[in-house]
Amino acid sequence: MTKNDISSEELEQMNYNDIAHLILQKKGKMVKITDLFKEVCELLDLNEEEYQSHIADFFELLSTDKRFVMLDNGFWDLKIKHNKGMVIDDDEEDEEDIVLDEVEEEPDDYVDEDVKDDDVEEDDLADLVIIDDTDDENN
Repeated sequence: MTKNDISSEELEQMNYNDIAHLILQKKGKMVKITDLFKEVCELLDLNEEEYQSHIADFFELLSTDKRFVMLDNGFWDLKIKHNKGMVIDDDEEDEEDIVLDEVEEEPDDYVDEDVKDDDVEEDDLADLVIIDDTDDENN
């Protein structure tokens, strides 16, 4: 992707991850995160110092943006290219899919015979031995 592909005004209004998304769409192949962020920096006219200070933020953005997927050896790509035939377990979606009406509830008078009844009082102090040391002080 080059600066001719998008106006500088549009670039200034975009986040790093949005620019990275455009770059990966244009390239059509996976890219190492360091190279991807260098291209983002080039488009935004950021210097090497800014690159060094923002690379960790860029990694965090890609890690939390569901449009991207991290592949082996530090390569990143668009997730949509890698979903074919894959089953991705997304915990957030699972929580939303739970239907409470389908949960089988136990009746209120249900008693689980295998569970020890906590109401039964046990003498926890039965083995306690009391030592009277007042006799020792008088001698």
